[in-house]
Amino acid sequence: MAIAIFDLDNTLLNGDSDYAWGVFACEQGLVDAARFAQRNEAFYQDYQAGSLEVHAYLRHALSPLAGQTTETAWRWHEQFMREKVDSMILPAAQALVEQHRRQGHQLLIITSTNRFIAEPIVRRFGITDLIASECEIRDGRYTGEPRGEPSFGEGKVNRLREWLSPRKLDLSGSSFYSDSHNDLPLLSLVDRPVAVDPDPILRGHAIERNWPVISLRD
Repeated sequence: MAIAIFDLDNTLLNGDSDYAWGVFACEQGLVDAARFAQRNEAFYQDYQAGSLEVHAYLRHALSPLAGQTTETAWRWHEQFMREKVDSMILPAAQALVEQHRRQGHQLLIITSTNRFIAEPIVRRFGITDLIASECEIRDGRYTGEPRGEPSFGEGKVNRLREWLSPRKLDLSGSSFYSDSHNDLPLLSLVDRPVAVDPDPILRGHAIERNWPVISLRD
Protein backbone atom coordinates (compact mmCIF):
# COMPACT_ATOMS: atom_id res chain seq x y z
CA MET A 1 0.00 0.00 0.00
CA ALA A 2 1.40 3.39 -1.00
CA ILE A 3 1.69 5.95 1.80
CA ALA A 4 0.59 9.57 1.41
CA ILE A 5 2.40 11.64 4.05
CA PHE A 6 1.46 15.23 4.85
CA ASP A 7 3.11 17.96 6.86
CA LEU A 8 0.56 19.98 8.83
CA ASP A 9 1.45 23.63 9.40
CA ASN A 10 1.52 25.86 6.32
CA THR A 11 0.84 22.75 4.22
CA LEU A 12 -2.62 21.43 5.07
CA LEU A 13 -3.23 24.56 7.15
CA ASN A 14 -3.13 28.17 6.02
CA GLY A 15 -0.86 29.11 8.90
CA ASP A 16 1.11 27.60 11.75
CA SER A 17 -0.91 26.02 14.56
CA ASP A 18 2.08 26.10 16.94
CA TYR A 19 2.48 29.83 16.46
CA ALA A 20 -1.30 30.34 16.72
CA TRP A 21 -1.31 28.41 20.02
CA GLY A 22 1.22 30.91 21.37
CA VAL A 23 -1.01 33.80 20.33
CA PHE A 24 -4.02 32.09 21.94
CA ALA A 25 -2.10 31.46 25.17
CA CYS A 26 -1.23 35.16 25.36
CA GLU A 27 -4.79 36.27 24.65
CA GLN A 28 -6.19 33.94 27.33
CA GLY A 29 -3.72 35.07 29.98
CA LEU A 30 -2.19 31.61 30.29
CA VAL A 31 1.33 33.11 30.15
CA ASP A 32 3.19 36.37 30.64
CA ALA A 33 1.97 37.75 27.33
CA ALA A 34 4.77 40.20 26.50
CA ARG A 35 7.62 37.79 27.26
CA PHE A 36 5.92 34.77 25.69
CA ALA A 37 4.98 36.64 22.52
CA GLN A 38 8.54 37.89 22.12
CA ARG A 39 9.97 34.39 22.46
CA ASN A 40 7.25 32.93 20.23
CA GLU A 41 8.20 35.32 17.45
CA ALA A 42 11.93 34.65 17.91
CA PHE A 43 11.43 30.88 17.71
CA TYR A 44 9.27 31.27 14.60
CA GLN A 45 11.99 33.30 12.91
CA ASP A 46 14.53 30.59 13.84
CA TYR A 47 12.25 27.96 12.32
CA GLN A 48 11.96 29.87 9.07
CA ALA A 49 15.73 30.34 8.98
CA GLY A 50 16.39 26.64 9.63
CA SER A 51 18.14 27.30 12.95
CA LEU A 52 15.45 26.23 15.42
CA GLU A 53 16.62 24.54 18.64
CA VAL A 54 13.65 22.21 18.74
CA HIS A 55 13.87 21.02 22.38
CA ALA A 56 13.96 24.61 23.62
CA TYR A 57 11.04 25.50 21.40
CA LEU A 58 8.94 22.55 22.57
CA ARG A 59 9.48 23.53 26.20
CA HIS A 60 8.34 27.03 25.31
CA ALA A 61 5.23 25.81 23.44
CA LEU A 62 4.31 23.38 26.22
CA SER A 63 4.91 25.79 29.10
CA PRO A 64 1.24 26.96 29.30
CA LEU A 65 0.27 23.33 29.97
CA ALA A 66 2.74 22.71 32.80
CA GLY A 67 0.87 21.43 35.85
CA GLN A 68 -2.50 21.41 34.07
CA THR A 69 -4.75 18.37 33.94
CA THR A 70 -5.42 16.82 30.58
CA GLU A 71 -9.12 17.71 31.00
CA THR A 72 -8.36 21.42 31.46
CA ALA A 73 -5.95 21.39 28.55
CA TRP A 74 -8.47 19.80 26.20
CA ARG A 75 -11.08 22.41 27.13
CA TRP A 76 -8.58 25.08 26.14
CA HIS A 77 -7.95 23.24 22.90
CA GLU A 78 -11.64 23.15 21.98
CA GLN A 79 -11.72 26.94 22.27
CA PHE A 80 -8.40 27.21 20.40
CA MET A 81 -9.85 25.18 17.52
CA ARG A 82 -12.90 27.44 17.26
CA GLU A 83 -11.03 30.72 17.53
CA LYS A 84 -7.80 30.00 15.65
CA VAL A 85 -7.66 26.71 13.75
CA ASP A 86 -11.02 26.25 12.02
CA SER A 87 -10.38 29.20 9.70
CA MET A 88 -6.92 27.82 8.82
CA ILE A 89 -8.20 24.55 7.35
CA LEU A 90 -7.88 24.73 3.58
CA PRO A 91 -10.66 23.23 1.42
CA ALA A 92 -8.10 22.28 -1.23
CA ALA A 93 -6.11 20.47 1.44
CA GLN A 94 -9.19 18.49 2.47
CA ALA A 95 -9.76 17.65 -1.19
CA LEU A 96 -6.17 16.46 -1.59
CA VAL A 97 -6.48 14.18 1.43
CA GLU A 98 -9.73 12.76 0.05
CA GLN A 99 -8.11 12.17 -3.34
CA HIS A 100 -5.47 9.96 -1.72
CA ARG A 101 -8.11 8.26 0.42
CA ARG A 102 -10.09 7.32 -2.70
CA GLN A 103 -6.93 5.84 -4.20
CA GLY A 104 -6.66 3.54 -1.21
CA HIS A 105 -3.46 5.07 0.11
CA GLN A 106 -2.33 4.87 3.72
CA LEU A 107 -2.70 8.40 5.13
CA LEU A 108 -0.21 9.80 7.63
CA ILE A 109 0.48 13.26 9.01
CA ILE A 110 3.95 13.91 10.38
CA THR A 111 4.59 17.20 12.14
CA SER A 112 7.08 18.77 14.50
CA THR A 113 4.14 20.33 16.35
CA ASN A 114 3.39 18.66 19.67
CA ARG A 115 0.65 16.05 19.89
CA PHE A 116 -1.56 18.14 22.17
CA ILE A 117 -1.96 20.79 19.48
CA ALA A 118 -1.84 18.53 16.43
CA GLU A 119 -4.02 15.53 17.25
CA PRO A 120 -7.48 17.19 17.21
CA ILE A 121 -6.56 19.02 13.99
CA VAL A 122 -5.49 15.78 12.34
CA ARG A 123 -8.78 14.16 13.35
CA ARG A 124 -10.58 17.01 11.57
CA PHE A 125 -9.04 15.70 8.34
CA GLY A 126 -10.32 12.20 9.13
CA ILE A 127 -6.78 10.89 9.57
CA THR A 128 -5.97 8.59 12.48
CA ASP A 129 -2.23 8.06 11.95
CA LEU A 130 -0.07 10.85 13.34
CA ILE A 131 3.60 11.26 14.13
CA ALA A 132 4.08 14.35 16.30
CA SER A 133 6.46 15.59 18.97
CA GLU A 134 5.32 13.95 22.17
CA CYS A 135 4.34 15.62 25.46
CA GLU A 136 5.20 14.24 28.89
CA ILE A 137 2.19 13.52 31.10
CA ARG A 138 2.48 12.35 34.71
CA ASP A 139 -0.44 11.49 36.96
CA GLY A 140 -2.88 13.00 34.48
CA ARG A 141 -1.06 16.34 34.25
CA TYR A 142 1.21 17.84 31.62
CA THR A 143 4.72 18.50 32.91
CA GLY A 144 5.58 21.04 30.22
CA GLU A 145 8.41 18.82 28.99
CA PRO A 146 8.73 17.06 25.62
CA ARG A 147 9.15 13.28 25.55
CA GLY A 148 11.34 11.26 23.21
CA GLU A 149 12.80 12.40 19.90
CA PRO A 150 11.00 15.37 18.34
CA SER A 151 9.71 14.79 14.82
CA PHE A 152 11.72 17.64 13.34
CA GLY A 153 14.29 17.59 10.53
CA GLU A 154 16.11 14.26 10.59
CA GLY A 155 13.89 13.36 13.52
CA LYS A 156 10.97 13.03 11.09
CA VAL A 157 12.93 10.41 9.17
CA ASN A 158 13.83 8.51 12.34
CA ARG A 159 10.32 8.61 13.73
CA LEU A 160 8.84 7.55 10.38
CA ARG A 161 11.14 4.53 10.21
CA GLU A 162 10.07 3.54 13.72
CA TRP A 163 6.43 3.86 12.64
CA LEU A 164 6.90 1.82 9.45
CA SER A 165 8.73 -1.14 10.97
CA PRO A 166 5.98 -2.81 13.07
CA ARG A 167 3.44 -2.20 10.30
CA LYS A 168 5.62 -3.95 7.73
CA LEU A 169 5.25 -0.97 5.41
CA ASP A 170 7.86 0.70 3.22
CA LEU A 171 8.11 3.87 1.17
CA SER A 172 7.52 2.33 -2.26
CA GLY A 173 5.21 4.70 -4.14
CA SER A 174 5.16 7.12 -1.22
CA SER A 175 4.39 10.83 -1.40
CA PHE A 176 5.25 13.60 1.04
CA TYR A 177 3.74 17.07 0.93
CA SER A 178 5.50 19.91 2.74
CA ASP A 179 6.03 23.66 2.66
CA SER A 180 9.35 23.81 4.54
CA HIS A 181 13.03 23.37 3.80
CA ASN A 182 13.27 21.90 7.31
CA ASP A 183 11.62 18.82 5.78
CA LEU A 184 14.25 18.25 3.09
CA PRO A 185 15.56 15.06 4.80
CA LEU A 186 12.16 13.39 4.46
CA LEU A 187 11.31 14.95 1.11
CA SER A 188 14.54 13.47 -0.25
CA LEU A 189 13.58 10.00 1.02
CA VAL A 190 10.14 9.47 -0.54
CA ASP A 191 9.38 8.50 -4.13
CA ARG A 192 7.25 11.60 -4.81
CA PRO A 193 8.21 14.74 -2.90
CA VAL A 194 5.80 17.64 -3.40
CA ALA A 195 6.50 21.23 -2.39
CA VAL A 196 3.28 22.92 -1.22
CA ASP A 197 3.27 26.73 -1.16
CA PRO A 198 6.98 26.35 -0.36
CA ASP A 199 9.31 28.71 1.43
CA PRO A 200 12.00 30.23 -0.83
CA ILE A 201 14.68 27.68 0.08
CA LEU A 202 12.43 24.70 -0.57
CA ARG A 203 11.13 26.26 -3.79
CA GLY A 204 14.71 26.53 -5.06
CA HIS A 205 15.44 22.88 -4.19
CA ALA A 206 12.19 21.72 -5.79
CA ILE A 207 12.87 23.57 -9.04
CA GLU A 208 16.45 22.32 -9.15
CA ARG A 209 15.36 18.72 -8.59
CA ASN A 210 12.23 18.93 -10.76
CA TRP A 211 9.87 18.19 -7.87
CA PRO A 212 6.21 19.18 -8.27
CA VAL A 213 5.35 22.57 -6.77
CA ILE A 214 1.68 23.12 -5.96
CA SER A 215 -0.51 25.55 -4.07
CA LEU A 216 -3.45 24.66 -1.85
CA ARG A 217 -4.31 28.34 -1.31
CA ASP A 218 -5.30 29.37 -4.84
